[in-house]
Amino acid sequence: MTDENQIEEKIVARLKEKGWQVTCAESCTGGMIASTLVNVAGVSDVFMESYVTYANASKHKLIGVREETLKTWGAVSRQVAEQMAQGAAKSASAQAAVAVTGIAGPDGGTPEKPVGLVYIGCFVNGRTWVTENHFTGNRMEIRRKTTQAALTLLYDCLI
Repeated sequence: MTDENQIEEKIVARLKEKGWQVTCAESCTGGMIASTLVNVAGVSDVFMESYVTYANASKHKLIGVREETLKTWGAVSRQVAEQMAQGAAKSASAQAAVAVTGIAGPDGGTPEKPVGLVYIGCFVNGRTWVTENHFTGNRMEIRRKTTQAALTLLYDCLI
């Protein structure tokens, strides 16, 4: 296995060391991040629930993204990724959360927000980080790249 394939194992091990829980809030990846974490045996010690919030109404209802934020900045924005990560952690009573919102394509892009634009939010014990990413490829490639980048960000935030 390469390092890339082991990132989820490292995340689970780190969470176990700290005695922390993790959750995910996913839009464009549709559960792929949670699915990757669940590949690790023993993940049930640190992972109880996750949220696939594809629709704006779900982002608001399930994880508390403010309607005003969605209207002002749009679902694919730094502000929404931040609130998704914070809201997921709160809803799941978890110390760590990773959230993604973006445009996987092939449709939906604009000059201001092109296909491949993805914001990844990470919340760990009261601190939040957000990255802006520009991925290329087809829909599945963008989703896979987003998943890998989200797991890498989560791991980096845990250390």
